[in-house]
Amino acid sequence: MATTSPRKSASALWKGKTKSTLQDYEDLNPTITYRHLHSHNLGVKDPLRVIALCDSDAFYAACEQVRLGIDPSVPLVVQQWDSLIAVNYPARKFGISRMDRAKEAKKRCPELMLVHVATFKEGEKEPGYWENPDSLTHKVSLDHYRRESTKIIQMFKEGLPEGEIERASIDEAFIDFTRPVRDEILKRYPHLAQVPDNAPNGKDSPLPPPPTQILWNEKTTIVPISLPPPDCAAEGSGIAETKVVQETDEGEPCTWHDVALSIAAELMAKIRDDIYSKLGYTTSAGIARNKFIAKLAASYRKPNSQSVVRNAAIPNYLRPMAFQKIRYLGGKLGKAIAEEYDVSTVGDLLTITLEEMQHKFGEESIWVYEILRGIDRSEVKEKPSVTKSMLASKNLPQPIVQTSQGHHWIRVLAAELALRLKEAREAVPALWPKSIVLHIRQGYETSRSKQAPFPFSREITVDLVASAGDKLWKDLVGAEGSRKTPFKITNVQLSFSGIESMAPGQRSIEGFFKDSHGVGPSTPSKSKRKREDSDDESTVPRNADSPRASSARGDSADTTALVASSSLYSFVCTQCHKRLTLPGGVTELEDEEIKNEAMITLRQEHDDWHFAQELSRQSSSDQPRLAIRPPSHPSKLANVNERFATGGKKRLKEKAKPDMSDKGIAKFFSKP
Repeated sequence: MATTSPRKSASALWKGKTKSTLQDYEDLNPTITYRHLHSHNLGVKDPLRVIALCDSDAFYAACEQVRLGIDPSVPLVVQQWDSLIAVNYPARKFGISRMDRAKEAKKRCPELMLVHVATFKEGEKEPGYWENPDSLTHKVSLDHYRRESTKIIQMFKEGLPEGEIERASIDEAFIDFTRPVRDEILKRYPHLAQVPDNAPNGKDSPLPPPPTQILWNEKTTIVPISLPPPDCAAEGSGIAETKVVQETDEGEPCTWHDVALSIAAELMAKIRDDIYSKLGYTTSAGIARNKFIAKLAASYRKPNSQSVVRNAAIPNYLRPMAFQKIRYLGGKLGKAIAEEYDVSTVGDLLTITLEEMQHKFGEESIWVYEILRGIDRSEVKEKPSVTKSMLASKNLPQPIVQTSQGHHWIRVLAAELALRLKEAREAVPALWPKSIVLHIRQGYETSRSKQAPFPFSREITVDLVASAGDKLWKDLVGAEGSRKTPFKITNVQLSFSGIESMAPGQRSIEGFFKDSHGVGPSTPSKSKRKREDSDDESTVPRNADSPRASSARGDSADTTALVASSSLYSFVCTQCHKRLTLPGGVTELEDEEIKNEAMITLRQEHDDWHFAQELSRQSSSDQPRLAIRPPSHPSKLANVNERFATGGKKRLKEKAKPDMSDKGIAKFFSKP
């Protein structure tokens, strides 16, 4: 139970930081008024805002454990060829981790169950769990995990119809509990529904004191106010360890935001229980005032648990943390800050004033200043349920050297595309792609591609897709024996673009003027692959349903033209008219979720770079410093690149005043 005591000032929460002021941290203890409670506009600054991040525990392994009906206590791993891509918690106790070799893992745990991920093979309409799949003939399929992920997201929506759900990756989702929690507060405390006649400032009057005691959900861990968080890598053993004392430590009084957090914890626990009882998956959740803290809290005690970070606990929760572990601060910007101030933890940086930080790193570094104090105003946004493109890709361990060898892989890729489009059409029957696109690449050379309209058919079949793909292959590679120069194709990609709802038989206006089967000569793509320095060391969320940039931006390109200006892995910026392309290390992966997320990230980081440049130009004027606020996140810092980059350029300290166009944290982000 929570008990009352004299209220502490916000600045007292940051002990030992003499330069910290109440103004710096008042965002943690805002005054909550009747207007806040009754408002219909629930923005990111709402003082009753509650956000959760729910993460499925060892998701791929859990999917296989449920599919096979295996006891959760059995050590189990998911295998892709000879490497492990998922390890359940019982297996981790033997020191087994992702990317270990299957044989080595088996030596560490003889009882280990190895399940190979499903694969496509030629002649099959759907992926299967074949005996001894071979990378030379099969292609990995993650469709089962996508389907199970969709089921979990649907349960979030059913359990919280008034909440906002944002799929963060194939196994994670952010949930905005603010509105349903607000409704529940008014139900439980009906006296708050009306502003008292004697309220001194009407709707702007503070709410009366909250209850002196809060009964937290028994499955919830409350992060203590006075103690630092455990190592994020440390994992608890489950619900048995999450029982906590129901009395707040240090006599910190309850707030209305604590009430909101406790209600969200109840709702989250119910949804998690429903997911386990209906689908068999355990989850871990973090609940806090924003996405940043919720994401950290989800890893506080895993697996099968949920943790709450009260506003009062945020300072000491963050202070001992290595600041370079914070997303977007793990790359060049974080290194520059560490070198400039000779610091390593969040607490070390709290003595740096905003003015000093902005002087060194530009006006937009206010984001860094705020995130170190647990302030994050990024929104929870539901992503479109219908993706604009679908892609199947295969990195070939044995290159294609003859034209005839390509038809095998065209058919394998066609099976995946046909299945995914068929499943999408079950949810939205009118969906159909405008174009089909074929990409090929030799080694690290620039990819070549070809596209053609994809005619509507009442039924999507492997033969239909493969036939269209074979025509593109013939035009792109040439007939057998017709090529004068040898080739070694190491990557083949087949994709749909311009997916949207349409009436059966509908054709775009271009369809009345063009031959639906015509494919002209091709030329090498003009795009050049960017090889940026690594900027971040965050984990890459693998989002199965995030929209990828369309491979045919106008969707009306002449069928005789190469898809150079609208590659699946590049785009032309409308502001600077430069082409941005994913790094080769990303495009070579078979995991489409990573490449999907990488394309979105590439666009966002470039937009942010332009924004940072604009801020830098504004900083040369006499505008007040605090008047400039960056977007809800910093530039993406090429966070996908760093996963695959090997090294990076060393930052050089320049004593000379930098050019104004390069001022601020923008120079630490990826440039066009």
